[in-house]
Amino acid sequence: MGFDLDMTLADTRAGIAAVYDELALRMGVAIDSAAVVARLGPPLEWELANWLPADEIPEAVTVFRSLYPSLAIPATSLMPGAREAVDAVRRAGGKVIVVTGKNVRDAKSTVEFLGLDVNEVAGSVFGADKGPALATFGAAAYVGDHVADIEAARAGGAVSVAVATGLYPAGELREHGADVVLGDLTQFAGWFDGWRAQTALV
Repeated sequence: MGFDLDMTLADTRAGIAAVYDELALRMGVAIDSAAVVARLGPPLEWELANWLPADEIPEAVTVFRSLYPSLAIPATSLMPGAREAVDAVRRAGGKVIVVTGKNVRDAKSTVEFLGLDVNEVAGSVFGADKGPALATFGAAAYVGDHVADIEAARAGGAVSVAVATGLYPAGELREHGADVVLGDLTQFAGWFDGWRAQTALV
């Protein structure tokens, strides 16, 4: 089973906002951190392009990543039902991979900080580029909050399970072709048990 990280398993909004606020001070540029965290998902460089000229983005990435461990990770919390969702997969004998746009170092640190029992973490991939990691791991389904996570599941040959906990409401996730749409991960265990039973009958 594959899971996205930001706004799927982890509520990273407060921490990421704190990093962007500090980054804005250090770079001497105005950044609306509330706008940033309202659309989490795409790569860091894409978001920075909304606020900085192209030639300043590499420096901003370096500063951002230097700040992330001390400012963002301690302010990160679990999304509702996240631990229970991962535990449901593990109890069933399944393996869990986290596939995220966040860089591997910070993704692993976030997973460890939250105490999630996962087998593997793949980072710095977005949208369909997540597909190879999912396919190599053998993920039968991929859970995410972004429409790009639906593309990821398709690219990885996995069932797309969308949670309406990020930018996109349930209706939009359905319109983009999610196989399953859940309000949040508190509904995951019930869906997972039913899905496993149905799959076993096929």
